[in-house]
Amino acid sequence: MRSQLAGIAAVVLAAGRSTRMGATNKLTADYDGKALVRRVAEAALETGASPVLVVCGHERDEVCACLDGLDVTVIENPAFAEGLSTSLRAGIAALPEDVDAAVVMLGDMPLVRPVHVRRLAAAFEAEPGGIAAVPVHDGEWGNPVILARALFAEVATLEGDAGARKLLQAHKDKVIEVPIGEDAVSTDIDTPEALEALRARP
Repeated sequence: MRSQLAGIAAVVLAAGRSTRMGATNKLTADYDGKALVRRVAEAALETGASPVLVVCGHERDEVCACLDGLDVTVIENPAFAEGLSTSLRAGIAALPEDVDAAVVMLGDMPLVRPVHVRRLAAAFEAEPGGIAAVPVHDGEWGNPVILARALFAEVATLEGDAGARKLLQAHKDKVIEVPIGEDAVSTDIDTPEALEALRARP
């Protein structure tokens, strides 16, 4: 039985154009028999977060085909070409009103596992005054991140090709930093070289 994350939903961002990958859409690229985006969506489901929303845009049909059979809700982002912020805004705006927080996961980070998300959630729930939780690896913030509902209105104002980092830096005193001793939270697949390195890992 999967562990439930009470009041926490998951938003998987999977609308990007993969411009640095050349002709390949990184989200639909195969890693050990599964598309990257499917691995992330499965990890989101295994955390027990509910609901799990996947924001799609570029090559929507191909990305959705990779999610076939999964209990996720696809949210369309027609403005995906304007950058990552549009997908984050679309995902957060689509959440039910009874959701207290959302874990935002990137569709190109297939090494993130449910245990990482649960560790973030435990730290978040243990600090009532916190408005976000971020993983830290080698002294740097990584992904995924948990955003409290208190931040949702500010997320709606984000613009450009950036996520919530600037917003979190503005509230740094209320951001819970969670040490993660693995590079899973800092490994995203943006280039053909990164994909080949991923496939070469043990």
